[in-house]
Amino acid sequence: MPALTILVIDDEPQIRRVVRNALMTDDTRVVEAATGRGGIDLAAAERPDLIVLDLGLPDIEGLEVCREIRAWSTTPLVVLSARHSDREKADLLDAGADDYITKPFSTLEFQARVRAQLRRARLLPEQSGTTIAADDITIDFVKRSVTRNGTTIHLTPIEWGLLRALASQAGRTLTHSQLFAQVWTRSHGDAQQYLRVHVANLRRKLERDPVRPRLILTEPGVGYRFQPTD
Repeated sequence: MPALTILVIDDEPQIRRVVRNALMTDDTRVVEAATGRGGIDLAAAERPDLIVLDLGLPDIEGLEVCREIRAWSTTPLVVLSARHSDREKADLLDAGADDYITKPFSTLEFQARVRAQLRRARLLPEQSGTTIAADDITIDFVKRSVTRNGTTIHLTPIEWGLLRALASQAGRTLTHSQLFAQVWTRSHGDAQQYLRVHVANLRRKLERDPVRPRLILTEPGVGYRFQPTD
């Protein structure tokens, strides 16, 4: 039996075919729905390991599908859309989507994003009390410490809060408002400006090349993502 089940919710047969071809392996089963309601029903019946959701559905908005599934499921959810609005991306991520890819998209990038979400989902049950190692950096959530090859990297409380928020959900894009609420525990203020300054400082301490970051990636106009290197 396949080890993974992936649900694709999209009304365009050609897009479903592209996604199916990109994700199908001997260990993966892909099931498909052409409507939002059909996708919700299949998600409940199949309990897939990951959901790929298109926004342009004929019956209900993709945002509503996302909210309905999120009400009872933590399955990784990757959104595909031809819409490029930063506000829309942020709204979807705030509603519970784990990642957002705009059409047309690179098959290699899409596959990498899906692999990242599947890895994150496997790590979630054991995330608490573990360490994450990425690009010579080791993050210890229990000791609240960060080291590079055994040497301690000193972080401010804000920098640690940002890194913990991002690394504990590695592979997932967190919006400016999500990060602001988690780290500053308030909803007022210029979230993008606060984050821009502190993320720049964090990159200077963690990245091999802060100008070309490999760990803390920017989703322009939306937020940031911690991406462990393979």
